Amino acid sequence: MNDSAQVRRCDVAIVGGGMVGLSLAAALRDLPLDVIVIEPVAAGSDAQPSFDERTTALSNGSRRILEGLGAWPAVAAEATPIKRIHVSDRGRFAMARLSAGEQGVPALGYTLPNRALGAALAALCRRGGRLDVLCPASVTRVAPGPQSVGLEVEGDWQGTVEARLVVAADGARSAVREALGIESTVWDYGQHAIITNVVPEKFHDFVAYERFTEDGPIAMLPLADGRCSVVWTLAPEAADAALEMDEHAFLAALQDRFGYRLGRFTRLGRRLSYPLTLTRSARQVGPRAVIIGNAAQGLHPIAGQGFNLGLRDVATLAEVIADAVREQGEAADPGDDALLGRYADWRRPDRRAVIAFTDALVRVFGNPLPPLRSARGASMLLFDLVTPAKHAFARVTMGLAGRLPRLARGMPLS
Repeated sequence: MNDSAQVRRCDVAIVGGGMVGLSLAAALRDLPLDVIVIEPVAAGSDAQPSFDERTTALSNGSRRILEGLGAWPAVAAEATPIKRIHVSDRGRFAMARLSAGEQGVPALGYTLPNRALGAALAALCRRGGRLDVLCPASVTRVAPGPQSVGLEVEGDWQGTVEARLVVAADGARSAVREALGIESTVWDYGQHAIITNVVPEKFHDFVAYERFTEDGPIAMLPLADGRCSVVWTLAPEAADAALEMDEHAFLAALQDRFGYRLGRFTRLGRRLSYPLTLTRSARQVGPRAVIIGNAAQGLHPIAGQGFNLGLRDVATLAEVIADAVREQGEAADPGDDALLGRYADWRRPDRRAVIAFTDALVRVFGNPLPPLRSARGASMLLFDLVTPAKHAFARVTMGLAGRLPRLARGMPLS
């Protein structure tokens, strides 16, 4: 890189070294580009969600992308396949089921500990010859210009990063998005998610459960060693009360809402809670800037689509940059308006569809009114009987719908 004591110049600066930001860095590392990642939270800190004990649900398309990045071999042993999905409504007989066998795939998706994926991506980025990670380091000022964007940085390294393209991957409350003047809308669902894991009496048999209750949905995802990851959505007051319960009382309340398909819950992991919102950036691109991942769209976890959508942002952006490099060589400008326009046009349909799909699930299945509960019960029964509808739904949840980037199709980036 062309460095001085106070200024570092690069082709791409990625602000945010979480799983989405590191995925983009890993995708770009073999291109003839200078890339800098700027991340304020050290990898070993409990405040870094990409390295904590939470679990991410990966679609089949995301697995292919991670394979293309070279990350999957390092995490495959810790990934748990989802072979079936079981959806039900508490107090109703209706249910809907999907199976990998019906769809002709080994698994509908996978669950993976954040710490494993974060560590694998970080290891890839450490091997990048023209890739550098500044951590801990924070962007304190953003100064857009016609040829580059200036980022003032404070931390282990202090100075200015001048980048031809800035990528905001700094989460739903993106400071870079705000500094660039790109507006966002936030819809508060009035719900909190409690995240934990439990040990059930029965083996999960690689089934993911989505159980809708009058209090809110419960997702139960298969993990290694027979454990299950739990995402329990509740009203804020109810979530606070559940966090205050002792282990026995919490497991009893969860058991009452979920039922006994897995037998009794015998042990409980650490509980975390966070508010649920839909955050949507008004635009995904600006002058020499791209907004990706949760900075572009922060979703409700009801369908487990947030990281998968962000990873398709990564694969698509990496592809349009790689295509420009292949066509133009060293003269390629990753911040070129036409290049960013191609990216935005490509991502728009997928982004709109997944945001609308997730939001509709929250509003329909999170509504306790009896007429809606009856209608959704009938819909689930119909869905369970109609094979084309199940196939179309599976394509969406597996990340295989619409126009896919090369990495999501199992092809090399370039």
